[in-house]
This record gives sequence, C-alpha cells and structure tokens, in this order.
Amino acid sequence: MGDILWPIVSIVCGLVTLVIGGDVLVRGASLFASAMRISPLVIGLTVVAFGTSAPELGVSLQAAAANAADVAVGNVVGSNIFNVLFVLGMAALVTPLSVSSQLIRLDVPLMILASVALWLTCLDRTISRFEGGLLFTGLIAYITLSIVQSRRETAATQEEFAGELPLPGKFTSSRLVQVGLIVAGLILLGLGSRWLVFGSVAIAKMWNVSELIIGLTIVAVGTSLPEVVTSVVAGMKGERDIAVGNVVGSNLFNILCVLGLTSFVAPGGIPISAAALAFDIPVMVAVAVLCLPIFLTGQTITRWKGALLLFYYVAYTAFILSAQTHPEWSRGLGSILAYVVIPLTLLGIIGSVVAHFRTVALRA
Repeated sequence: MGDILWPIVSIVCGLVTLVIGGDVLVRGASLFASAMRISPLVIGLTVVAFGTSAPELGVSLQAAAANAADVAVGNVVGSNIFNVLFVLGMAALVTPLSVSSQLIRLDVPLMILASVALWLTCLDRTISRFEGGLLFTGLIAYITLSIVQSRRETAATQEEFAGELPLPGKFTSSRLVQVGLIVAGLILLGLGSRWLVFGSVAIAKMWNVSELIIGLTIVAVGTSLPEVVTSVVAGMKGERDIAVGNVVGSNLFNILCVLGLTSFVAPGGIPISAAALAFDIPVMVAVAVLCLPIFLTGQTITRWKGALLLFYYVAYTAFILSAQTHPEWSRGLGSILAYVVIPLTLLGIIGSVVAHFRTVALRA
C-alpha cells in the first residue's frame, strides 16, 4: 500500500496545480495580448502553446539523455494525437469553438506539413542531428511568420479579437503583473506536469508496461494536461482563438522544437521503433489531416465533432493497449475501425465539406 500511496498523492497534487496554472496562464496571456495589441490567435499559437508544451520538451530531453528513445518519441507522437482528439474534443464538448480563418489558411496546413516531414525523416528509423536541426529551423521560421502575420492584421480584425479579451483591472493593467502571471502560470504547469508524470510512470512501471506504451499514453497524457486545462479554460472564458490555437501551436512546437531539439542534442540522433513507424506516426499524420475538414466546415468545432474526436481517442487508446495485452482483441477492434468507423467518418466529413462549399457558392 505504501508503494502506491506517494504516486497517487503526486498525481492529485499535479492535477490541482495544473488547473490553477492553466487559469493563471490564460488570464495573463489574454491581458498581455490586449495591452500589446496582439491577437489572441498569435498568443495562443506561440506563448501559450509553447509554454504548455514545455513539459514535453523537458520529458523528451530527459528521456533521450537516459537512452529511453521510445519514451521521447512516444511522448511527442502521443501528445499530438491526444491534443487533437482529446483536448479539442473535450473543449468543444464544453463549448463549441469558432475557428479563425488564419488557422485554416496557414497554421493547420503547416501542422500537416510538419507531421508529414517528421514521418519522412523517420523512414530510415532515425531522426539524425542534421534532421533535428532542420526541424528546429522550421520552428524559428514559423515564429517569424506568425509575428509578421499578426502585424499585417487589419483594424477590423483587431477589433474582432478585442471583443474576446478581458478588460484589465487596476492591478492587472501593469505589464509587469501581466508577464508575471504568464511566468507563474508556466511554472505551475511545469510543476504540475512533473508531479503527474512521476506518479503515473511509477504506477505504470508497477504494471510492467513497455516504454513506448508509457510514452504514448501515460507520459503523453500527463505532459499534455496543460493543453487540456488551458484550452478548456480558454473556451469557457470565451477565448476561442487561444483554445484552438493552443492545440495547433503545441503540435507544431512538439514536432519542430521538442523532437527537433532532442534529436539535435542527442548523440547520434534518436532511433525510431518499428512499431511507432508502422502505426503511431501514421495515425499522428492522419489526425493532423483530419483537422482541416473538421475546422473548415462552418469554421466551428461543434459538440458532435468534439464527441467524434473523443471517440477516436478512446478507440486509439483501446487499440494500442489491447495490442500489447490481448493481440486477438486488437485485430477485431482494428477491423471494426478500418471497415466500419473510418469509412462512415469519411463519408460524413465529405458530406459536410460538400455542403459547406455549396453554402459558400450560394452566398456568392
């Protein structure tokens, strides 16, 4: 009993700290965006997204240093899948999320491109230091592009975004206080994730689960909880662009910075397991591609879309866990997904896209 008590305490403390940190971070970032005349979308895609992905960076760097490459890779791949399917799904169930046209035109295609680029670099079963450097260079280019794009926004766009931002009070109108809230939120998110991952991994090891599964599930979920809290809290506060931009920006950060920097600093790069290359990385790419039609139709992530995303995450998790514990179950589940669920989903999405373009054509 004593062996499992401290991991449980660590998990509970981590969750509480994450909730507090997410609220502080969203408040500070929103106030700072309003004061600096920067759109919440850019704040969500950069400051909030990169800040909430800091736990992934720390975990992957530590895993690479400890020669636990499967944890490092599984952490990023699992986090990206979790971010889209669970984080967006949960946030959309709480409140339907409007999607900025910039996300559809620029950021989501870049997320898809980065996901495909990662897949291609993994085909030789290694992300070399050179390839890691290229990925990290892509992050610098993306940040520069986001800043330039923000400065080109029209006055009408700024006015639209301004309606989503909270008005600063006497105390929070200070730039120092706003930056302090952002820093405090990031610190709390980092501490909460650290405690949560420590407890979760300790329990997982008691059950003799493989490193890749730990990375894809326990570690990925633990380090992505800041995104869950931040996006759900942002959605509840009406910060629609922070809620959605946080997920897209986090996925870009995970690929370009977390894996890019980890591969660059690790001697010999990072090896990729056959299991991750054959299944999990293609699923990550497919999930990124799925965002485009879901975001495009009505430029809204409705509650039914959120439920669909959550269903897919449950199915994905059930599949990878059953593949290790009960291979015969995974074959049956895989057949149901491949021949029933996925085709029906594709038909529904194609129908929604066609209806969307018909509506646009009629309005024109």
